[in-house]
Amino acid sequence: MPVRRRFLAAAVTAAACLGTQALSDTTATAADTVVSRGVTIPAFYDPPATLPTADGALVRTEPLPLAVSLPGLDGPLPGRATRLMYKSTDSSGQPVAVTGAYIEPTAAWRGDGPRPLVAVAPGTMGQGDQCAASLGLENPLTLNGQTVSVGYEDIAIYRLLATGAAVVVTDYAGLGTTDRLHTYVNRVDEAHAVLDAVRAARSVSGASVTAGSRVGLFGYSQGGGATAAAAELQSSYAPDVTLAGTYAGAPPADLTSVTKAIDGSELAGALGWSLNGFLQSDPSLKPIAEAHLNTAGKAALADLSTMCVGDALFGYGYAKSTKWTTDGRSISDIIAATPALQTFLNSQRIGTLKPSGPVRLATGVSDNLVPHAQARTLAVDWCRKGADVTYKAVVLPNVVSPLLNHFAPLLTDQGDAVSWLTDRLSGKQATSNCWSMPVQP
Repeated sequence: MPVRRRFLAAAVTAAACLGTQALSDTTATAADTVVSRGVTIPAFYDPPATLPTADGALVRTEPLPLAVSLPGLDGPLPGRATRLMYKSTDSSGQPVAVTGAYIEPTAAWRGDGPRPLVAVAPGTMGQGDQCAASLGLENPLTLNGQTVSVGYEDIAIYRLLATGAAVVVTDYAGLGTTDRLHTYVNRVDEAHAVLDAVRAARSVSGASVTAGSRVGLFGYSQGGGATAAAAELQSSYAPDVTLAGTYAGAPPADLTSVTKAIDGSELAGALGWSLNGFLQSDPSLKPIAEAHLNTAGKAALADLSTMCVGDALFGYGYAKSTKWTTDGRSISDIIAATPALQTFLNSQRIGTLKPSGPVRLATGVSDNLVPHAQARTLAVDWCRKGADVTYKAVVLPNVVSPLLNHFAPLLTDQGDAVSWLTDRLSGKQATSNCWSMPVQP
């Protein structure tokens, strides 16, 4: 079937005119083979021309070899993994194939009720197909001179498996699958992918989870935004998926604020991923991009479209969007002066709906990459809507580096986050601390 990106020469031409989508150094070496920055994407990730009707319906599965697997008395530790492709619906109402992985744990579930299921929404991986979290379970480190991809979500996944909960991981729309570009931080696409991953997991052959299993959501950074959005959209999009608890760490709830913060930071490349995703989601914005992006900006978006986090750190760390625009204004300034862009970003705002079930929202008080203030505002917005919110302000010193300020709470709070979610999966009631928000940092 047609692949997303063609030869490098065609990519450069497409970047110059900002065509249908950003293109870059991904080549087609055979009719059904995609090579992204030297990594051959398995044919499994090439979606069929026709998808099932039902959201969450499995398209195909295959065994997934875990990179870290040890022999155990009851089977390999931490469990047996299955690669998934399932059907979802994107923000424009169109069917989309999404990949991921389901892991049946070896550890027994010792909590109340049947074995529960946790849907893990990965943090920022990048936009190249080789960055997909399901591929990271098989190859935690890809370092070939052309790309640097690290499956850092494997740590949280393995911790959750150790509790005896089953885990399903989504790759999100367009990350891994070769037919479209990843719509980075599109709240609807990500929420639907998370909720449909739950549905898909229930149909995996040999899975012990059922429709009666309690369901939890777990995500940090991009993943925190995805789980937060999923909790908001559950009642309307997936009423069959009852949520026992949602962990949303450092959620990018207000993209206007986040866009300004990441510009010029170590992870400035994420600005390119965001713009690429916006243009994929809403083609009507392309004339605006064409008018404001200069040759360097268009080339950066094309280049970033196949990069992982490691690539972006090396290639675009501390880049400023003023170098990408025709008039030297920043992307944030252009957004502020363009009603269509403001409208689009406002449509991505998380916090306008009441989330389903209890939610634990954690944010580092020194986080200036995915700014603490906008995450705290999300907690306040939810509390005002009567949501069951456990707000956790992670107090760590400001170490100057925005990336470290953002990444440190992921590690220091992860154990507490897993414990909180495990309690919800065991049927224990959460205790909202919305009453304390006036005195919380």
